[in-house]
Amino acid sequence: MKRNPENTKTLSRHLEENLQVLKKDLGFGVNFDVLVREIRVASKDAVLIWIDGLTSDALIQRILDRLFDLPAGELVPDAAHKLIRQEVNFSEVETTDNLEYLIMRVLSGMAALLVDGEDEAVLMDVRSYPGRNPQEPDLERVVRGSRDGFVETLVYNTALIRRRLRDRSLRIEVLQVGNRSKTDVAILYLQDVVNLDLLKDVKDRISKIVTDGIPMAEKSVEEFITEKRNWWNPFPVVRYTERPDAAAIHLLEGHIVVLADTSPSAIILPVTLFHHIQHAEEYRENPLVGAYLRWVRFLGILTAWAFPPVWISLVFEKNALPEWLKFIGPKTQTPIPIALQFVVAEIGVDLIRIGLIHTPSSLATAIGFIGAILLGEMATKVGLFVPETVMYVALAAIGTFATPSMEFSQAIRLSRIFLLIVAGIFGFPGLAAGVAMVFLRLLTTRSFGVPYLWPLIPFEFGALKAVFVRLPVPSHWVRPSALKPQEVARLPEGGGTASDRGAREAGDRRGDQKNKGTRTRTTKKGRR
Repeated sequence: MKRNPENTKTLSRHLEENLQVLKKDLGFGVNFDVLVREIRVASKDAVLIWIDGLTSDALIQRILDRLFDLPAGELVPDAAHKLIRQEVNFSEVETTDNLEYLIMRVLSGMAALLVDGEDEAVLMDVRSYPGRNPQEPDLERVVRGSRDGFVETLVYNTALIRRRLRDRSLRIEVLQVGNRSKTDVAILYLQDVVNLDLLKDVKDRISKIVTDGIPMAEKSVEEFITEKRNWWNPFPVVRYTERPDAAAIHLLEGHIVVLADTSPSAIILPVTLFHHIQHAEEYRENPLVGAYLRWVRFLGILTAWAFPPVWISLVFEKNALPEWLKFIGPKTQTPIPIALQFVVAEIGVDLIRIGLIHTPSSLATAIGFIGAILLGEMATKVGLFVPETVMYVALAAIGTFATPSMEFSQAIRLSRIFLLIVAGIFGFPGLAAGVAMVFLRLLTTRSFGVPYLWPLIPFEFGALKAVFVRLPVPSHWVRPSALKPQEVARLPEGGGTASDRGAREAGDRRGDQKNKGTRTRTTKKGRR
């Protein structure tokens, strides 16, 4: 966040005065992890301040060894600048006279050296955050492909993307969010590709976040930068990913990626509904196999969303069904209405899922067995549920878990429960009205100005074909038009296969002829 100049304090030339201020703000003697080492540097009094646990002990020891070896008078005059130019052999080092900035950098893990008689402090980047090594994310596993994923350290995450995009136009800007947390939030984009209006909008929204802190990191950022009308919209208007390859490919398309320190998830924006139902696994297989996997996933998502409500509505209209559909409906009767059985079963599935999340891994199998087998079987035997209810709820649950985006799967679950209720109360007309309401919600949803149903509405055949059919990578020679990128073509001149080049040339000729015809008609009209 932008600091208020009126509240900015500068360092004094007297070391004791600076220590008094820092003791109050950093809590010397109270905070056990704030370490202050009083030393003599070239016959001058000095202090080294750092946070234990956020810095490397080996680097701190190297600094102290170097400072102790300085002869008397070595730092006269202009001690701070002589230190960073001659004595402190670190790649990341700076000076500052801003007290507020110094405190913020120390609390982020840097070491500060203050020398008596100097009104500038030396800041050295000796950070060594506690964290884990990159590993494959549980939610986005692939059979073949890279096994690294984002971690909780921001600099590691940006490095994972830099490794995949060695592009001079890649920009990574960092803003601090939260008056107290000062959380680093990085905005990543390709400078010559991204829509500049979109970029300005995202930057403005993040810079205007006013809060004391964002311990929940990326989710808090999302709720601050999305529009208020989307707060109660179950369908997510951003996509989360823990895979650096997925983030990199979206950057190439013209999207913006937002990373928050302490979070292993990246925010991709803007997105459409179809971004939530594609998975990296499809692009790690043969195009034909990838297309098959995509269609199976689509079928699973459609089944999870519509199958139970449609079945209930058909049960209400059983007398009007043709003979070959007479098998639809429960074979036994229970005192609990069918729709209520489905709603209770849906809540039961969520209870099992929540229980498995909070259960130690050694007991997870037993909990799953108890919930899925014993409870489901006993519920049918005692007459609470009909067998069809258990089967269709289980089928819907499998389809829900087949959805790559966890946020989108939860939206499907909520909309399915809504359709179950209206279908159970009003039958097929209620289901039709419920589907229309969900469709209207999708139609009016926009993600940072991009229609949520694009390229279906508004219709764009080429982009829609790429959604439903996993095309070979060389066929993706244009970026999504909905993003309005600066550079439309993804492949350089002459890139791709011969057929792709021919298609591009034919498209260019058709475009030229269309433009020529337009100009000709305009000219004739003008003559008339």
